[in-house]
Amino acid sequence: MKICAFIPARYAATRFPAKLMQLLGNKTVIRHTYDNTLATGLFDEVYVVTDSDIIFNEIVLNGGKAIMSLKNHESGSDRIAEAVAGLDVDLVVNVQGDEPFVKREPLEKLLRVFDGEAGKSVQVASLMQVMKEQQFIDDPNYVKVAVDKTGNALLFSRSVIPYPRSKESPITYYEHIGVYAFRKQALLNFTSWEMTPLEAAEKIECLRYLENGVPLKMVVTDYMGIEIDTPEDLERAAGLLG
Repeated sequence: MKICAFIPARYAATRFPAKLMQLLGNKTVIRHTYDNTLATGLFDEVYVVTDSDIIFNEIVLNGGKAIMSLKNHESGSDRIAEAVAGLDVDLVVNVQGDEPFVKREPLEKLLRVFDGEAGKSVQVASLMQVMKEQQFIDDPNYVKVAVDKTGNALLFSRSVIPYPRSKESPITYYEHIGVYAFRKQALLNFTSWEMTPLEAAEKIECLRYLENGVPLKMVVTDYMGIEIDTPEDLERAAGLLG
């Protein structure tokens, strides 16, 4: 089975323009993400998929692989689907460009859900981590996910889910980490569907799968580091580098 990683990388991010080209230590955010994804050794190929000449050159001129895409994609999944349509690949892993601390173990756990008899029915999977700090639970920049007993996603939201109506009931909050694994056809199906109402309201692309009845298997992982959505995130990430 051929497994490839694709890193969608848009230059003009809404909340933090040019965030992927910000320096984090001695490298840009996008190079940290690319280099760390490649260093896992899990993939036959790793590509950055971008609409930006600046990001394309940042990767290629430093020895990496990049693919130019159209500018008018609604989501990272749409951008990757354009790139994979003509490629020979079975499993597609989407690593968000703003995840500079990506590492092997979580990605290995993610790929494992596609193995064996049980894995044959899995079309899409993604990562989540436990949230403990209330300021981040309340922050709409952090996407939360609620799951059923089998680990399939029930709902993604920028709101606090579940809402703690009962103060006595123990609640575990999960942050959705923007790393996905798809069977190639599941990804191509995604791009053939129109944007769904919840997806449009929340601006969370994976809701399109749920609204079309496709289960999304969630995998709990340990702390994955910091996703760079704001200048404050970049400062926190710099602190992790020491």
